[in-house]
Amino acid sequence: MFPFSRDKKRVTVEEARRRTRGADAPDVLLDVRERGEWAAGRAPGAVHAPLSALVAGAALPKAALGRPLTVICRSGNRSRRAAELLRARGAEAVDVRGGMEQWATAGYPVVGGSGDEGSPA
Repeated sequence: MFPFSRDKKRVTVEEARRRTRGADAPDVLLDVRERGEWAAGRAPGAVHAPLSALVAGAALPKAALGRPLTVICRSGNRSRRAAELLRARGAEAVDVRGGMEQWATAGYPVVGGSGDEGSPA
């Protein structure tokens, strides 16, 4: 990492996990992938809000209201767009570089729709 070029609007998966882990976590991990991707596998405790719904004007899920958001998708492209949109709406939001692909590569848990082991789709 280069200390002078660090983008404070983006975080690593390590930072995302630290910010969203446990009952007293400061941030909500907001997964903006579409329904099929979400069903295939997600980070435990993540909250789902597809980017397509957010772009169409949908409100955030109750669990995400009034809390800082760490936004994740498959690879980091949609989460960057979602975080920008959410910041424009007044939310405190950062996106996760590398998304769920990097999350899984780092060895962090991914669960499927029925609580079994999932994939980052």
